[in-house]
Amino acid sequence: MATPVAGYLALVSGARRIPRYDRHLAFLLILVAGMLNSAGFVAVALYTSHMTGLTATMADHLVDRDVELLSISAVGLGAFVLGGIWCALLFNWGRRRGLGGRFANVLAFEGLLILGFSLSAETFRDDHRDLVSVGVLCFTMGLQNALITKVGDFPVRTTHVTGMITDIAIELGKMAYPNRTPGPDPVRGDPEKLRVLATLVGLFFLGGVAGTLGYLAVGFAFLVPIAVLLLVLAFRPVARDVARRRGARVFL
Repeated sequence: MATPVAGYLALVSGARRIPRYDRHLAFLLILVAGMLNSAGFVAVALYTSHMTGLTATMADHLVDRDVELLSISAVGLGAFVLGGIWCALLFNWGRRRGLGGRFANVLAFEGLLILGFSLSAETFRDDHRDLVSVGVLCFTMGLQNALITKVGDFPVRTTHVTGMITDIAIELGKMAYPNRTPGPDPVRGDPEKLRVLATLVGLFFLGGVAGTLGYLAVGFAFLVPIAVLLLVLAFRPVARDVARRRGARVFL
């Protein structure tokens, strides 16, 4: 018998989407993105969600002929792209087969990746740790960003705070517009959209605070609970698909 919590988690990560659960999934992923981004900066002095900055950094290091830093930036950019590609492959593999866990499959993969990385990060040699850290964190960012585009028409990217702050400014500008001139299309802001965007930016910030504190306290091991949460979130839809494939009765 499924508990209310298990039912809620299955809806958040399941294939049947409604705006409420789209938002809840986005809230979780942007919180995780903030944690990974800040922990990555403390660890390797690089914001692993910021592809604009990474591209500019590559240009700078190319001119400076700093091969080591150029390589790290290139690895980060390439890993981000690969994360998006892998999300598209994994998601569409599930969609084409009508799997209820097509979102959950991506979340499960992310959880396993973060879990493996968090438990092994300190075992890498110093000269390899930065490359591995940047590669894994940027891959995860690309994976998350691509996944949230599959959730209905939700107008966010979990790492693109610049775009969300721009949208916040636009909504505030609409609300401030006086509408003194008569016309068929008065300017109206969208308070609900503004609330959601402000929540997303706030969660990215809180994730950043938690990521910095967590990394300074125990290193990348602080990500273990996050990985477990993602795996728990993904469990029920994935388990249902496995049970159906085996022809077993589904009790989940």
